[in-house]
Amino acid sequence: MSPATGSALRMLAATVAAKAVAEIGTGTGVSGIHLLGGMRSDGVLTTVDPEPERQQFARTAFRAAGFASNRARFIPGRALDVLPRLADAGYDLVFCDGDRTESLDYLAESLRLLRPGGLVVFEGVFAEGRTVDSGPQPVEVLRLRELLRTVRESAELVPSVLPVGDGLLCAVKRPLTV
Repeated sequence: MSPATGSALRMLAATVAAKAVAEIGTGTGVSGIHLLGGMRSDGVLTTVDPEPERQQFARTAFRAAGFASNRARFIPGRALDVLPRLADAGYDLVFCDGDRTESLDYLAESLRLLRPGGLVVFEGVFAEGRTVDSGPQPVEVLRLRELLRTVRESAELVPSVLPVGDGLLCAVKRPLTV
C-alpha cells in the first residue's frame, strides 16, 4: 500500500468518525494501521483474512504502532464465510482488499453491514491500468469493471474513485429516506 493510499484511508475513517470498521484482507497490517489511525479512540477494527499467519503478523504490527490489543478483532477465515456473521448496519466503514473475483459479493455484504451514511472502500480498482485497457483481461479485471459499473449505477450509493495508489473506489451508502 502506498503512503498516499494509507493517508487517504486514515482520512476516510476520520471523515465518518469511524467507531466500527470491517476490513476484508488483513495482509501485513499496513492498511489496518492507517484505518486505526483515523478511527475514534474507542473504535474497533474487525479484520478478516484466510491466513492466520498474516493476522499474527498484523497483530504484532498494530502493537508496535501503539494500538492497544482491544482495538482490533482478528477473525480468520474466508471473507464470504465470515461476513454473514457480522451485524447488519453495525459498521461505519468497510474496507475491501481481498480476492478481486469476489468484489461484487463483498459489495453486497458491505451494503448490509454499513449503517446509512457509512462508507465502502475498494483498493486496487485500477488493476495497474488494466480496468481501462481494451485488450483481453483476466477474470479479476472483468469483475472489477463489473464492480465499478454496479457502484456507478446504484441509486443506493454516492461513489467516487480516488486516484491514489492503484485506485480507491469509495461509495457512501445513502441515508434511508422516509
